Amino acid sequence: MGGSSNPFGYLRLVRPVNCAIAFASVAVGAGMAGEISEGHRILSAGLSAACIAGGGNALNDACDEAEDRINRPDRPIPSGAVSRRGASLAAAVLFGVGLALSIRLGPMAVWVALAAAGGLVAYDIALKRVPVLGNATVGVISALALIYGGVAAHHPGAALIPAGFAFLFHLGREVLKDIEDMRGDASVGTRSVALTWGVRPALMLTTVVYLLLMALTPIPFWQGTHDSRYMLLALCVDSILIYSTLSMWRDPSRRNLLRLDGLLKGNMALGLLALWVGRT
Repeated sequence: MGGSSNPFGYLRLVRPVNCAIAFASVAVGAGMAGEISEGHRILSAGLSAACIAGGGNALNDACDEAEDRINRPDRPIPSGAVSRRGASLAAAVLFGVGLALSIRLGPMAVWVALAAAGGLVAYDIALKRVPVLGNATVGVISALALIYGGVAAHHPGAALIPAGFAFLFHLGREVLKDIEDMRGDASVGTRSVALTWGVRPALMLTTVVYLLLMALTPIPFWQGTHDSRYMLLALCVDSILIYSTLSMWRDPSRRNLLRLDGLLKGNMALGLLALWVGRT
């Protein structure tokens, strides 16, 4: 494992796309509060969220080394690009930077950042092995990014509905990933939804979560906070959710679920775009 100094390995370790989504979530949460007049606060919150997300990704890889050797052998640690110790150090540094950036935003921002970082640590150490609770923890942490943006814009309450959307979206995706990772999870005794309850119940839970999410997507339009542009893009988001749901039932193979996972990640970005451009 002599590749711990590989910068490209560290870049892959933190998963830049996930960090960018965390940054965008903060921006959308701030945008829900109305006109953004303090761009420096939003920038600080976005960078803080991106660092915390990157730290969580690095810690996740460090804790999931055994599973990843089966599920994702191309990841930086099992492939030898980054050592487990290097990943742990990167996680600590990124968490530290993320929390430091939150200090300038006030006490409420610090508490949100601490909750996100603490939740990620708790998830990787223990909660990911608890069915549903581990999945829900990821959903809550993802929702906190939008709340964080609302805090930075001095109006956290305005971000609650999109935060709820984020929670449901990530909850469904995490349960789907449990099915995808069954072989590696079984090798280390992880009690995921798919391994504990079975594949069909996991698919059913994902379906129920996504049906609920689709039923709730018109709320910003009904409230008058978003216009027809939001509804048009939201319909696209819902169409992709419908396609993904039908596809996972038709073919729950690992290959297909990996494909759907990438599609859902792109759909997440589309949902954030809908919330941003559709503001009235």
